[in-house]
Amino acid sequence: MAGDQSSDPLEELRQQCLARGAAGIKGLGRTFRIMDDDGSKSLDFQEFQKGLETYGVSMSKDKILKIFGMLDRDGSGTIDFNEFLESLRPPMSNVRKQVISQAFKKLDRTGDHVVTVEDLRGIYNCQHHPKFKSGEWSEEQVFRSFLDNFDSPYEKDGKVTLEEFVNYYSGVSASIDSDDYFVTMIQNAWKL
Repeated sequence: MAGDQSSDPLEELRQQCLARGAAGIKGLGRTFRIMDDDGSKSLDFQEFQKGLETYGVSMSKDKILKIFGMLDRDGSGTIDFNEFLESLRPPMSNVRKQVISQAFKKLDRTGDHVVTVEDLRGIYNCQHHPKFKSGEWSEEQVFRSFLDNFDSPYEKDGKVTLEEFVNYYSGVSASIDSDDYFVTMIQNAWKL
């Protein structure tokens, strides 16, 4: 990683999330969703700080204040939850965003903007899954396990939204330098 990370607290937070693997940012998003008691989709500083602590981010209050200040563009004392996640996601080129969107559309066979077990039937072949082969899991269990990759560790509802899908792949994207390689990987994975 080039550059002095201590000078950019948002980058430091991003790296702490990515250190948890591809689903790190998605997990932080879930933590905040749970803490958003009033359903306002925005966070004040206390909620923000508490969310980071709950997720296990270790950062000084100064840095947390700095990040909050960077994200509270209108000075209202609150930050928009989705804007925060967008800022935190590693930047992705349009070509990467498009291929992720294509994969999601292919998965979302019912066209209701949510991927469920129903959508996976006929697309995802579970015959080769070791637990299906051994008779340990049913097709349904294999599908749920697959969806859980994209879903949050805290709220596994068997439904994956485009936002969750993008949050997941932004973590994957961060570890791949080449757009061509990333696009090829997604195309091959989803047979686009």
